[in-house]
Amino acid sequence: MSPDPHLLSQLVAEGLIPPDADWAPMQGGQTNRLWRVRDVVVKRFAPQDDNPRFPNDPRIEALTLQHLESTEIAPKLLDQRQVNGSHYLLYQHLNGIPWNADAATVGALLRRLHAMPAPQGTRQLPGGSGAVERMVDSFLPDLPGPIAQRLTACRPSGHVARSTAQALLHGDVVPGNIVVTLDGPRLIDWQCPAMGDPVEDLAVFLSPAMQLIYRGQPLDPSEQHAFLSAYKDPQITVRVQQMQPWHHWAMAAYCAWKSARGAHPYARAMELELAALE
Repeated sequence: MSPDPHLLSQLVAEGLIPPDADWAPMQGGQTNRLWRVRDVVVKRFAPQDDNPRFPNDPRIEALTLQHLESTEIAPKLLDQRQVNGSHYLLYQHLNGIPWNADAATVGALLRRLHAMPAPQGTRQLPGGSGAVERMVDSFLPDLPGPIAQRLTACRPSGHVARSTAQALLHGDVVPGNIVVTLDGPRLIDWQCPAMGDPVEDLAVFLSPAMQLIYRGQPLDPSEQHAFLSAYKDPQITVRVQQMQPWHHWAMAAYCAWKSARGAHPYARAMELELAALE
């Protein structure tokens, strides 16, 4: 798909991109459309799909990128605008590759991120088993009956209170959103950040389903250990373990929801999460 000609003319007129630059489609994003234009990434946001797990908010992504400028955690925001009903962000292209190995570097990166304050207007994600139950319950009506029944039968027992710890969360720490540069890993695709339980970010990275979808295989035990050790917070490690059944259950429900909407690789990913519950 070619870029909107009105967007192209605006960006050229304002000197944000050269008139003769190629617009190279970028792979990786599963929701939004991305082009690389020399050293700039142009991101066009897809219409909202009411995804209860991973929102897609251009306003909060722009706000968060501005907030994190010069932290060496995220790319630099260059521009934001709306053209013909579509939202666009322009940000600095990061030279690197999608994360594939060395989980410790991601643990250290999240430790730095979670020490940052959050910008005003960031959504709240308190964590705890009650929040997970509410989210899964929101998925169930949209799932085929047998799958919904299976998930209901797998509901974990017990209760984990919401977190008293509050941190700035990326919200979608999957391998495709981690770019490994010469200066270390950076996080991209900030359309669903939150303020809340740090364990929520760690759980997404540790998810067998998300590792399968984006990397082709789950983390092995040594990679999980390296990741949590590099995060350097024993209390958070304990909470990861307490919330683990709930997070597997929640991700299984999300994968079922994606699969029901035509994203067929998520069916196998769901099975990994359900197997981890056993």
